[in-house]
Amino acid sequence: MKKPILIVAVLLTFSLFSNTLFAQTAPAPAAPAAAPAATGNVIATMTSSDDYTALSVALRAAGLAETLEGAGPYTIFAPTNTAIGKLPSDQLDALMKDPAKLATALKFHVVSGQYTKADLIKALGATKERKTTMKTLDGETLTLAVVNGKLQLSDAHGNTAFVNHFDLTATNGVIHGLDAVLVGK
Repeated sequence: MKKPILIVAVLLTFSLFSNTLFAQTAPAPAAPAAAPAATGNVIATMTSSDDYTALSVALRAAGLAETLEGAGPYTIFAPTNTAIGKLPSDQLDALMKDPAKLATALKFHVVSGQYTKADLIKALGATKERKTTMKTLDGETLTLAVVNGKLQLSDAHGNTAFVNHFDLTATNGVIHGLDAVLVGK
């Protein structure tokens, strides 16, 4: 009985975010301020941030919260609420109705290990092409590259997103904000 109530709550939350975000005509909000110090795991940190609440709800709906509340460390390339709001509502609804597909899509955004902005710059600087790869929780490959002075992530399916917020630290990892969702095929 609790699962259907949770699913309805998640869908209502996403509907509210989607409708609010699509109706906005003002410029995008400024980047969030960096957290003063890590006080919770990556799920708690995202839940307490105004920029990642939709993702934290989706992670719970997909059954990934328990994993990400564990020891880690994890690096989350986290689509912001604005990025999630850009998804077509039918695509978002389909993902929310299929926890397995939602989990697969969300795992594209998580890598094992803690990689701060400085770590990513160092990895990119170690290559001539200013490009590197990382393995996601599912073993998929994320390609990180500098494009027009910004860090771009690409998945194996050709989806791309730019990192627009760096280094929101948590006790078991770090969160970097994305401007888009990597949804796979």
